[in-house]
Amino acid sequence: MGHVSLIKPTANLEKEYLSFYQEWKESGEEMVPWVIGKDPSDFGAMVESLLASEKGRNLPEGWVPDSTFWLVDRDQTVLGVVNVRHQLTEKLSNSGGHIGYGIRPSARRKGYAVKLLALTLEKVKELGILKVLVVCDEGNIGSEKTIRKNGGVQDDDFVEKDGNVMKRFWIEV
Repeated sequence: MGHVSLIKPTANLEKEYLSFYQEWKESGEEMVPWVIGKDPSDFGAMVESLLASEKGRNLPEGWVPDSTFWLVDRDQTVLGVVNVRHQLTEKLSNSGGHIGYGIRPSARRKGYAVKLLALTLEKVKELGILKVLVVCDEGNIGSEKTIRKNGGVQDDDFVEKDGNVMKRFWIEV
């Protein structure tokens, strides 16, 4: 794994982001975090909406401000995306957490998720959040290992209405 960094979304990386997006779409997997499911056909508008969310602008009712970052390597390849909710609602306290992240399918099992979460914890601290909740589905062993490697301490699980079990972890920043 080479040098990687977190950057704010930028229209300058349209080609690189669309490659990330297309690879994920072709995998048929659920798009996690939710922000990568945003339609990129008007790329500039998508980037602007992500940046507006950080400032709490144009949010759907009941939503909280959130920051999105892209994990990029030296070649500006978008390897992953992370979304940080600035506060928790009741729903986020149960099954969403502060941080949602995903690594493009071709870049998995190379340590990028651990690095992405570690870099995200630095961003979270800048936001003034000192204790974060990170969750994953019960069967997502890779994500659970990533969370634990970043200091995650398990809390009570939450069972969603459909029976899905969310494992909940707290990380002191």
